[in-house]
Amino acid sequence: MRVLAVADSDSYLKWAACLLDDLPPGCDTELVVVRTPIAPSAEQIAAAVGGRAAPPVLSARSLRRLAERTRPDAILVGCTGPVVDVLVADVLAGLRPAGRARPVFVSGLPGISVPATEKAWLFRSGCDLFVVHSEREVAEFSEIAGRLGGGGAVGLARLPFLRPGAAAGGDRVVFATQAKVPRAREERERVLRALAELAGRRPGLEVVVKLRALEHERQTHNERHHYQRLWREMGEPGRLTFAAGSMHEQLSRAAGFVTVSSTAALEAVAMGVPSLVLSDFGVSAEMINLVFEGSGLLGTLDDLALGDFRPAEPRWCEANYFHPAGRDDWADLLAGLAAEGGRPPARSLLDGPEHAAARRRARLRVEVPPTMLRAGYRARRRVRRYLRSLI
Repeated sequence: MRVLAVADSDSYLKWAACLLDDLPPGCDTELVVVRTPIAPSAEQIAAAVGGRAAPPVLSARSLRRLAERTRPDAILVGCTGPVVDVLVADVLAGLRPAGRARPVFVSGLPGISVPATEKAWLFRSGCDLFVVHSEREVAEFSEIAGRLGGGGAVGLARLPFLRPGAAAGGDRVVFATQAKVPRAREERERVLRALAELAGRRPGLEVVVKLRALEHERQTHNERHHYQRLWREMGEPGRLTFAAGSMHEQLSRAAGFVTVSSTAALEAVAMGVPSLVLSDFGVSAEMINLVFEGSGLLGTLDDLALGDFRPAEPRWCEANYFHPAGRDDWADLLAGLAAEGGRPPARSLLDGPEHAAARRRARLRVEVPPTMLRAGYRARRRVRRYLRSLI
């Protein structure tokens, strides 16, 4: 099976690279980045792909030409929702690989997706396989699929970067930032002050603010109050270290881990690092931390200042992202779909003009030449013009 994977941001690139590594031996794989305003920097690409060769960053036209030349059996579209829709509906539509009517399109979500949202399903409903990472997520998205229709199968894969092992441990606490939450500047300042208080209490401990991106780099979601810039503007005394790069490397030397909401919390659990998920700003879908209810990891800024980290509850782990590997079925589903010939495409729920407004809210841009648009989709033409007007 020949699989082409395309990503549009740092988090999706890491996810796509790991999923390719999860495919069975004998698969011929290729990884690329599509050029958008949130395309990762060279440093972000290197950190995301690990030991792989750095993938090229391609325009939409070059991506189409690559797919026509390599004729993949399956295309893993590891991108934010609006870009998935653009690539599947326009850029990569009408491909004819050898011996098949068309390639299989597979997409998914790179991290915690609880609660499941209709929006995530809508943007990816033109794909034949939708990959999520816990049995709870499979159940929730299957319910949405049954209610709304469209799309294809829902597959299960253990988050591929949850590598088992133990941290060497001892000399640092790692705070994993999240671009979207908390939103308010004063809330982020409270987090930084608690981290600085912890650093002051324990002189031999290094407190690392692990950034998703440096100030000048783009990431999957816009970050209004970047922690490094915010700390500089606060002018507070205290020892904090700011670092980008590999989360795995940071956790390998961690005595503790803390976040407001980040998939990195799962990496810490996998490596046996005592952890803390801050609940001071609420536990809700909006804070992207609802899934941690019952985990035993929820705590406060006061707990952080005291260094009160803790292990996750085993029952919660099994229900949320740490299911036995034998339950994963995404690779088998993909192989089965790729082996079928003449299968009709998945039905996208965004193929009608009534969803043009949702597309206009997209904040990402893919430069799609007009000749690549399918005739009859005026709503897509309007959204292309809108997307090109963005950054």
